[in-house]
Parts: sequence; structure tokens; C-alpha cells
Amino acid sequence: MVKVIDSHYLTITAIFTVVYQFIFFVITALFKFDQVTDFAGSTNFVILAVLTLVLKGTWHFRQVVLTSLVVVWGLRLGMFLLMRILKWGEDRRFDEMRENMGKLVVFWTLQAVWVWTVSLPVTLVNASNGGRLFQPADVIGWTMFVAGFLVEAIADQQKLLFKNRQENKGRWCDVGLWKYSRHPNYFGEMLLWWGIYVASLPVLKGAEYLVIVGPIFLTLLLFFVSGIPLLEESADKKYGNLGAYRHYKKTTSPLILLPRGVYGYLPRWCKTVFLFEFPLYSKNLPQETTVW
Repeated sequence: MVKVIDSHYLTITAIFTVVYQFIFFVITALFKFDQVTDFAGSTNFVILAVLTLVLKGTWHFRQVVLTSLVVVWGLRLGMFLLMRILKWGEDRRFDEMRENMGKLVVFWTLQAVWVWTVSLPVTLVNASNGGRLFQPADVIGWTMFVAGFLVEAIADQQKLLFKNRQENKGRWCDVGLWKYSRHPNYFGEMLLWWGIYVASLPVLKGAEYLVIVGPIFLTLLLFFVSGIPLLEESADKKYGNLGAYRHYKKTTSPLILLPRGVYGYLPRWCKTVFLFEFPLYSKNLPQETTVW
């Protein structure tokens, strides 16, 4: 019988997350130094995973594997984002927040909720006795994680190299995985966290299945709040009057990796229903004008 999760772990991780994010919020608010924002988020995941693993101390293979996966993901992403922002300067997401304390508080609160909620599957696994022995869900979940991790890491590196080349200044990235998705890094991130949830299934019992709120929250956040919409709006304002960009957007999937020859010929309803091409992503795209 799998032991029901000890609620103390939920409390401990919540308190630590609030304190950890508050420290970085104070740094940002006082010194207008927002370069540490993404680093604060990704490292928070790592600390929660390691903290719950050590506190429980059962060292079940499922706990060790999932914790290791989160640590590798968090350190890779945290260092990548930190080095990128230090190289490129200020984070443009904060242009309207630096002098607006209300918006800054909302952002850091949302980040704390994001970290704690998305970490729930790992927290639950580490707070349990490890669950049943080796299950198919373990392999499926780990495979999903590895695939998502590779897609995210490769996409990040490809875009970084693209932007570092002087000849690409003022262009949108459309090389490598970015030929098949306008946001392959987000596709990878969603996939790897859904993989973490799948790998936690052998531990779940009864109401514990509600930790699915973690990957759901991440997915909704990237779909409708701080992920795809912000980047689509920025790109549409920059390049929306260029025919080549409009063609890229029309023929390139917003998330799932697909050949342009396939995606470009799909009907609009199919793109919206099955491939997440929501009207929200084009609300800032300038209307095409007809020349008579």
C-alpha cells in the first residue's frame, strides 16, 4: 500500500518557495536588477527536489531518478538563462515593471506559484515511500522527459547561436528546430514536465492524482499568459509587415514540431483545434492590405 503524502512536505516546500522568491524580489525591487529572475525560478525547482529527497531519506530509485532529472533540467536552464541575460543586458519583460511595484509583486507571486505547483509531482514522489516497483509508466515518463529536455536544450542553443551572428540582426529565428515550430523550447518544456507527471503515476493514489494540476498549470501559463502570447506579440509588432515573416508564421506550427509542407496546407480549424494555433497569437499581426 502506498503511503498517502505527508502534508508537511507541501507546507515546507510552499514556505521555502515563498521565502526564496521573496529574497530575489527584494533584490529586483531595490536595485532594479532583474537579470536573476529566471535563475531564481529554475534553481528553486532544483532545491525543492533535493530538499524533499533528503528530508524523506528513503532513496527509492523512482525518487532518485526524478530528482536527478529535475536537477539536470534546472541547472542547465538556469545557467543558460543567466548567461544569456548577462550577455544581452536587461530583461525586456520588465520594461513596464521596474517602476511599477504592483506589477512586480504580481510577477514574483506568479513565479512562486509556478514553481511550487509544477513541482508537486516530484514533491509527492519524494514524500512517499517510493511506490510500486518498476512500472511501464516510469519508462514512458522518463522517455518523455529526455525527449523534451533535448528539444528544449537544442532549441535554446540554436537560437542563441543564431542571434549571436551579426548577419542575423533584426531577423526572426527560423533555423534548426525553429523551422518546424515557432516555439520548440516551450514544446520541449511542456513535454518534459508531463513526462515527470507520468513517471509519478505509480506513486499516486486517490486525491493524489490532483497533482496533475502541475503540468496543466505550466501548459496554461505558456499557452495564455507569460509564454507564447508575449513572444508572438513582440514578433508580430517587429516583423508583421514583412511578407516573409507572415509566410513563416502561416506555414510554421506554433508549438508541435511539424514539417512546413504539412502544417502550411492544413485548414485553419484543424490548426486551432489540434495544433493550438489560437487567434490570440495573431491579434497584433497587422492586417494585410489589398492593392487595387
